[in-house]
Amino acid sequence: MASIRNILKNSRSFKDGNFFLELKKILGFKPLSESFYEKAFTHRSMNIKDKKGNPINYERLEFVGDAMLSSVIAAYLFEQVPHGDEGYLTKMRSKVVSREHLNELGKELDLIKLVKSRIPVSNFGNNIHGNLFEALVGAIYLDRGYKMCEKFIFKRVINPHVDIETLEGKVISYKSLLIEWCQKEKNTFNYDVYEDTGKDKLKHFSVRLSVNDKVVAKARATSKKKAEEKASKRAFFAFQKQITKFI
Repeated sequence: MASIRNILKNSRSFKDGNFFLELKKILGFKPLSESFYEKAFTHRSMNIKDKKGNPINYERLEFVGDAMLSSVIAAYLFEQVPHGDEGYLTKMRSKVVSREHLNELGKELDLIKLVKSRIPVSNFGNNIHGNLFEALVGAIYLDRGYKMCEKFIFKRVINPHVDIETLEGKVISYKSLLIEWCQKEKNTFNYDVYEDTGKDKLKHFSVRLSVNDKVVAKARATSKKKAEEKASKRAFFAFQKQITKFI
């Protein structure tokens, strides 16, 4: 790992010590191998490669972090909810590791301030926060092993944010929920999406959501997915009493 660390240090200033001072505050312990954490906060735009030509950035660490989060949270839910079947446990875990929640965790720790990139922070999408959080978890596992990684996940995720009753009522995707409800109740539904740029600099999309051939919600956003989710959320509140019984 020493060679990777040298490449990283020659590429940008981890030398001043501020990076690891901030990192230790977040972790609550001193890293053994600093190179894992340097990689966890290196954006692909830095275009750094090791001697074998392999890219050095946080994307592969995201994969490890995602697996660790899923493992620790699955074990926790298994112990805490002995009556929950496989489907229930899977849904509950999905709520904890949802992209929205991971983004919130990354923002809470202000991980964006540690990232090294050639792209201005203002140009990053919202998912950068969750990506960095996953990469950090992956770095902890590779540096200190399962037990320390588990301890960090309990400290930063489970203890402050995982409440079984609250999770049971949390909606991950309003679109998925609405579609499930419509299918169960044999209601027809349709998302009519069209480009609606208007005077905006960014491309926008609008959507009309119909249930049983009646428009029940409209929404507008910078992507089709966001517009559909926004409209679905509005439709959820329109049918809240009926859908709540379904949940």
